Amino acid sequence: MGGLNGTDEARADQRAADVTAAAAALQRGDLVLLPTETVYGLAADATRPEAVARIFEAKGRPRFNPLIAHVADAAAAERVAVFDARARRLAEAFWPGPLTLVLPARPDAVCDLARAGLDTVAVRVPGHALARGLLASFGGPVVAPSANRSGRPSPTTFEDALAETGAEVAAALDGGPCAVGVESTVVSVLDGGVALLRPGAVTREELAAVVGPLTEAGEGHRSPGRLTRHYAPDAPVRLEAGTARPGEILLGFGPGVGDPAWSLSPSGDLREAAANLFRLLRRADAAGPAGIAVAPVPHAGLGEAINDRLARAAGKIG
Repeated sequence: MGGLNGTDEARADQRAADVTAAAAALQRGDLVLLPTETVYGLAADATRPEAVARIFEAKGRPRFNPLIAHVADAAAAERVAVFDARARRLAEAFWPGPLTLVLPARPDAVCDLARAGLDTVAVRVPGHALARGLLASFGGPVVAPSANRSGRPSPTTFEDALAETGAEVAAALDGGPCAVGVESTVVSVLDGGVALLRPGAVTREELAAVVGPLTEAGEGHRSPGRLTRHYAPDAPVRLEAGTARPGEILLGFGPGVGDPAWSLSPSGDLREAAANLFRLLRRADAAGPAGIAVAPVPHAGLGEAINDRLARAAGKIG
């Protein structure tokens, strides 16, 4: 009967020690780099305003932008937010995973600064096992916005997360490359209905299959990541580009579009494109081009989230 060899045991022991150290850092009010399946997060205790303020300082993030409370499981989520039957159906269908629910907040469960003064709270159970291990060890809600400086492309590798905000943290967990590569879908479940506030890996069609047609509730201020110029590199971004202009780098999509080394997905696969999006934006920006051109990406399914991020990188929507 097989078991762990010495190398595997040593890795498991080191991983456990890293999680313990990260949980202790959170308990002290320090910041931690946290891997999730979406992007790397800059994490802090969601109940401590001074710890949350350190995130805003590290990111340069406006304080009116609410943060997501990450918890270990659905039971922990119900301790910070008020669930109705619709919210529970969504949680059962998509948690652990890249779905954030905006719900009425329970008093004092997540500090006012993290909620941007709202009476709602954004909450999710991440799909990354290492993230859930840390959350279970810590024992409370953790806010973890993307570990980039505000407005910059979100880091989807440990190395990029360290480069962005690693100097600000007391502990860092290496969870490997992020499998999803774009931030979570954000859905509000309030008296006005179920509304899609931010597209993501869980698509509009998948949500509707669980709770029926979505409403247009105009509650975008309750969602993280809704600033006009967001996820933006320093170089200007040009969308729906057929070819690169002089000095530009073209991020292609689909067979035969541009250099395969710069393609979001040479095969035209939307999930591959989502996973590559921020990495290629960062890589292209580091090359110092005159601009970054992006080939057309279909809007259906996960393409809605990809195009949303691209439009924000180009400063087109808010």
